[in-house]
Amino acid sequence: MKKITIAIDGFSSCGKSTMAKDLAKEIGYIYIDSGAMYRAVTLYSIRHGFFEPEGIDTDSLRKHMNQIHITFQLDPETNRPQTYLNGENVEKEIRTMEVSGKVSPISAIDFVREAMVAQQQEMGKAKGIVMDGRDIGTTVFPDAELKIFVTASPEIRAQRRYEELKEKGQEASFTEILANVKERDYIDQNRAVSPLRKADDAILLDNSQMTIAQQKEWLAEQFQKVTAQ
Repeated sequence: MKKITIAIDGFSSCGKSTMAKDLAKEIGYIYIDSGAMYRAVTLYSIRHGFFEPEGIDTDSLRKHMNQIHITFQLDPETNRPQTYLNGENVEKEIRTMEVSGKVSPISAIDFVREAMVAQQQEMGKAKGIVMDGRDIGTTVFPDAELKIFVTASPEIRAQRRYEELKEKGQEASFTEILANVKERDYIDQNRAVSPLRKADDAILLDNSQMTIAQQKEWLAEQFQKVTAQ
């Protein structure tokens, strides 16, 4: 069976990463979390003081871009990919609300996107990958054989994020999370470089009322349709 590239795009907190990870595991593909890459750049920027009261110190960030190396390694216990920033496992740190609140403006910077897209395209040259993000089907892999665009209401996405953080034992405010979700939606859709939008040939999936099992079944069907051709 020929290997293909699968691009899963959509709004924040839609469960894209979980869907993509599960699908990759089921079909034996490599999973690449593009959102984690932007979160890692955001964490690096926080640590180095690039967030200032008047905005992001883009000059300093630009000078540091060639020092930001992001890789993924499988956790031997969970068999899930972990994000590494310059050799350090930062998977937990990049999922905090502090990073969530700052990742969209970092993602909107043109030279950051150019650097991340170049890394992502290099990772996907051999095909047999599943990648999720905001612009995978439109910018990173416009020729991907299977493109999915995921959406759900802001309230449902905020509730999912709230429950996820509570399960991890982290402090969470539903009101704060909902505001963050809506703000990220606006920034993602209105940024000048690679804005979030559904590719013309992407299949729309509204998973507002779907269980994880139903999503898995739906994704498996789409994969079978494409690879059977």
